[in-house]
Amino acid sequence: MIGVGVVVLMALLPMLNISIPGILPTPTYMPGSLALLSLCMVFASLALSYNLLLGSGGMLSFGHALYFGAGAYGLGIALEHFGVPLWPGILIAILGGLVIAVVTGAVAMRVSGIPFAMVTLAFAQAGSVLVRRNSVVTGGEEGLSLNTEQVPDALIGVVNTRNLYWLMLVILVIVYLVTLWVDTSRLGHLARATRENEQRVRVLGLRPYRARLLVFVIAGGLASLSGVGYMLLQSGTVPRAVSADFTITILVMVVLGGVGFRWGAIVGGVIYTLLDQRLTVLAGSDLIAGLPDVLRIPLSEPLFILGVLFILVVMFLPGGIAGTIDGWMRRRRGEKARTSLRTLDDADAMADTGPEQAEVRV
Repeated sequence: MIGVGVVVLMALLPMLNISIPGILPTPTYMPGSLALLSLCMVFASLALSYNLLLGSGGMLSFGHALYFGAGAYGLGIALEHFGVPLWPGILIAILGGLVIAVVTGAVAMRVSGIPFAMVTLAFAQAGSVLVRRNSVVTGGEEGLSLNTEQVPDALIGVVNTRNLYWLMLVILVIVYLVTLWVDTSRLGHLARATRENEQRVRVLGLRPYRARLLVFVIAGGLASLSGVGYMLLQSGTVPRAVSADFTITILVMVVLGGVGFRWGAIVGGVIYTLLDQRLTVLAGSDLIAGLPDVLRIPLSEPLFILGVLFILVVMFLPGGIAGTIDGWMRRRRGEKARTSLRTLDDADAMADTGPEQAEVRV
């Protein structure tokens, strides 16, 4: 019910006049804040897809951005070079991301652990090279712009930022529901069992390779859907969208929120995006410019501040935001349970002694 309430509140935000100084640049009904919140939801969706891969499947991938880029570039290429309308273009982009995930995953799944991470990194590097070198198709280093002629007018321009915001919210809900279905299904249970002890799963006569590959492909397809949303929101994409360093950014989002927690991935994606955007504004402010060089130089680099924050989270909140809160709640429930047991034990003891003995004892 809490999740439904949050979704309803998010859907109503474009019609509310809420100001959050220091976090949102404008009131929530204005395009500036709606665009920022939409970007937060895109990266929250992407973090959710990676959390499915890492949290449920236990697969550390350095190439997850490849599928995000496949969705973004796939939509741009479908609209620009195939001349199809938006919705068939979205379908083509997602199918393309799924095909790439099947091919790369089938190869990467032959190994596990660090070798698996290195294979996914190699695929990401290969995808980045292909994007940068094929300037005719992908735009090369300049990136690929969205062909707005094939996009409905309701999704074009600043005046329609509200519609884009609602579309990003729909994408986030879809990604969340799919990850929830996977986590609670037999597939999710098998993937987690494989993560804990693959040999035991094999002994039971199950097929861990097929389960891990299916989780890998679903996560890749969800990342492609997030890439489609990014392409529509930004009206274009750049080669960094398929690079390995962008996957590191996604990993930071998931670790910040808490690996294995769906809501933690959403929180991590939102917080990282807000920090990344707002720290850039802070770095160029007069406040930072007036500081001594020893403070001004590092504080004028948003990546430095983000890096310090990430180190602090890893050191003092090793379970991430969601993991820390979950641990605190478990301890609270444990204390309440122990208190209740002690109360029941005292009541039983009083009942066993009887009223006469109780009076004598008093």
